[in-house]
Amino acid sequence: MKVAIQGIKGSFHHIVAEAYFGKNIDLIECLSFSELPNLLYTNKAEVVIMAIENTIAGAILPNYALIDEHQLNICGEFHLPIQHNLMVLNGQKIEDIKEVYSHPMALLQCHKFFKDYPHIKLIEDKDTASVAKRIRDKNLKGIGAIASELAAETYDLTILASAIQTIKENATRFFILTNSEAKNLVSANKASIKFITSDDTGSLAQILTILAKHHLNLSKIQSMPVIETPWKYAFFADFIFNSYADYYNAMNEIKDKVEMLKVLGEYTKSKR
Repeated sequence: MKVAIQGIKGSFHHIVAEAYFGKNIDLIECLSFSELPNLLYTNKAEVVIMAIENTIAGAILPNYALIDEHQLNICGEFHLPIQHNLMVLNGQKIEDIKEVYSHPMALLQCHKFFKDYPHIKLIEDKDTASVAKRIRDKNLKGIGAIASELAAETYDLTILASAIQTIKENATRFFILTNSEAKNLVSANKASIKFITSDDTGSLAQILTILAKHHLNLSKIQSMPVIETPWKYAFFADFIFNSYADYYNAMNEIKDKVEMLKVLGEYTKSKR
């Protein structure tokens, strides 16, 4: 299985790849989310893994746009508890550290910890694990990384402080994506859709009422602007269902009530 991720070995995406597909995978590393769709369409990857939201930082809106723009299909999801760790070259102490690099999301999730260390400058980087690798490869003293325990093990770094995220119950939701057309999976119990309503009063409430009538449990709804039409919004919604027939009937009813409806994926709800 050729699996593409944002990040490198030791990243949280790498952890998800092995947890979802097992360790016997061909891992393809990328430093930006925008590179991932092209890997599918050039057959360099069979699936890609993409973070979509975090319990502290919220939704990653550019990734919703990538999925929509490139017509990717959501075929699965994975919820990963996130433990951020401050790591450095072996033999260093926190008093020696002048700068800490990591992905912007990781820095955001750990900002409170560093209030006790005003001498440390926080600097955004492309990936958590790539900073850890750079520290090891270049023998960088006075520099720290925020990354996973796997990154510390992979690049032989010392963890100075574990679980430094502000909110300890921190988790990220990841989508498993392909570029194949969505299939009617009667074993699915969760779906993601995109729809655009009219500007009429109560149009969104009408859609939500249809979901409830057919026993679909809305787990997330996210609005995004329709770029071509100022002040108009599309909605991305996730919902869980016990009966595929209920889901099918709800989609048939909704499609006559909206300006646009697109199924982004039908899949099995992740175990948390």
